[in-house]
Amino acid sequence: MTENYTHATSIESVSYKDFEPNSFEELPQSEPDYAYIPPEEVSIDVPLKAPLTVAAAVVAMLEELGVSCAFGVAGGAMATIWGSLSNSQLMQVLNFRHEGGAAFAAVEAYFATNRPTVVFTTAGPGITNALTGLFAARGEGAKVIFLSACTSAPQRGKWAIQETTAYTLPTEGIFTSGALFNYATIVECAAQLPQIFKRLALGLSQPGGFVAHLSIPTAVQTSEFEQELPRLDLESDRFIPSVNTISKCVSLLTEGNFALWLGFGARNAAKEILSLAEKTGAAVMCSPRGKGIFPEDHPQFVGVTGLGGHSSVMTYMQTQKPLWILVLGTRLGEPTSFWSQSMVPRGGFIHVDIDPQVPGVAYPQVETLPVQSDIQAFVQELLAQMPELEPTNNSLPNPEIEAIPPGTDNLVRPEVLMSAIQKTIVEGTDAVVMAESGNSFTWSTNLLRFNQTGRYRVSTGVGAMGHAVTGVVGAAIARDGLAVAIVGDGAMLMNNEISTAVKYQVPAIWIVLNDARYNMCFQGMKLLGLTGADALIPETNFVTVARGMGADGIRVTTEADLTAALEKAIAHNGPFVIDVLIDPSRPAPSKGRNQGLASQGVKATNSAKQVSFPLV
Repeated sequence: MTENYTHATSIESVSYKDFEPNSFEELPQSEPDYAYIPPEEVSIDVPLKAPLTVAAAVVAMLEELGVSCAFGVAGGAMATIWGSLSNSQLMQVLNFRHEGGAAFAAVEAYFATNRPTVVFTTAGPGITNALTGLFAARGEGAKVIFLSACTSAPQRGKWAIQETTAYTLPTEGIFTSGALFNYATIVECAAQLPQIFKRLALGLSQPGGFVAHLSIPTAVQTSEFEQELPRLDLESDRFIPSVNTISKCVSLLTEGNFALWLGFGARNAAKEILSLAEKTGAAVMCSPRGKGIFPEDHPQFVGVTGLGGHSSVMTYMQTQKPLWILVLGTRLGEPTSFWSQSMVPRGGFIHVDIDPQVPGVAYPQVETLPVQSDIQAFVQELLAQMPELEPTNNSLPNPEIEAIPPGTDNLVRPEVLMSAIQKTIVEGTDAVVMAESGNSFTWSTNLLRFNQTGRYRVSTGVGAMGHAVTGVVGAAIARDGLAVAIVGDGAMLMNNEISTAVKYQVPAIWIVLNDARYNMCFQGMKLLGLTGADALIPETNFVTVARGMGADGIRVTTEADLTAALEKAIAHNGPFVIDVLIDPSRPAPSKGRNQGLASQGVKATNSAKQVSFPLV
């Protein structure tokens, strides 16, 4: 029987295992305050493994699902979740200044690594502040899990601090699955976790995006979880088209000339798409989000379509209109096509997408062969059956960058800035480059050239201001490398995370097109012939702002200083802001957006010429 010796002047236990067997004489005999106590009078102290709390179990679940980064803003209602996240050995937890910025950062961290990410917030305004970023996550096709806190059951309806219940927020859509979240639930008890784990694993294993919301009442976070989490296989079968479907596609595509129209959903099939294009001589064009999937310096690349796109696409469609267009991984929405009838081929579309609800929607009146498939699997099967095609004698039009005349004043022209970014950042580094919505988007999309996928990021479906200025921090953290955001001054003032980048010494660069106005709105109203609206904002010195937060920066007022400023930013070890005083008078390549507004009822009275897609 194990015997214990206890200090007579205290109740501190001494275990028998601390002494050698049969060597009681080695106890300190000179100390009178040790006394023998029979075993029945003492309890044996056996260290027990503390049971997991629900919060700790959720973190273990996220680790098992492959999450490595969590972005958020803390609060009292979710203190236990925050604590468990912060003690994870496998996740990096990053504390942001605004929940919206954290959500945008999580989106870009996902696309930088293809690993699911987490957003965490407290109750009430923590949730509502994050919703725009989560809306973008759903629209962009990211895999993001949102953890929030909500009011515990006994306090509901009593006006708790930041009460989060059906009394204060609509339950439908925020706490239930629907348009915003692929899966959403309130965790009311620990017993739900195994089922929730399975639902999350299934959603993350499927192709395409997946955005989930787990809201955990404050009291439930600390409750005990006594079950085992199931071990799950996250591998999923790819959607592969049938032999008959592939044969039908081959038959149609060999009837005459065809083109490839690439979207962001085709990014994992870049190698196969290049082989298909070169085997068949097909012309290739892409959406703004699809830049880089096909090399933009390739002779078969005819340009980018949609917002900020190239007039060379329209030249191709007008002079060599294809019989069929094989659409791979794009919804052909307004930012990609403006639903222009000039983009309709003579025969119709073969539209391949993992989402069966996509094909045929953008152009419902056009003959469309819908194919539900993983893009890479489809192109691999198509390559296996597609014969070599004789190249046509017609040379394809390619995007051209017009020569830039010498400058005449001190303001920096956007075209010159983009040229410097191309040479110094795109060609001189491996940085991810992202462009904010607005003129930053159109200039970058139109003038920058990428020859590999994953280097360029823009948001089209949501296009929220503040996406790139905060998302750049998430991309840099996740890839552990340089990320660059090309942004407007309006977006930079709306929601930046310079302070967060300083805290974690993130290699993020902001290039600010500083023209003291919301210039897409300013120029757009002028082109539409609408007057009286005020799109001007006070000029801001963003270098002063950056240094006030602990970062560094440089202000550029002349085109001659651009390259040196970019090189200084790249060499800097930490966040850096380049504040460029931009010429606001240069017309951005966004004519298609204005025509799109006109088609929806906005009457345009100014027909000023712009060179962009669509050139109609």
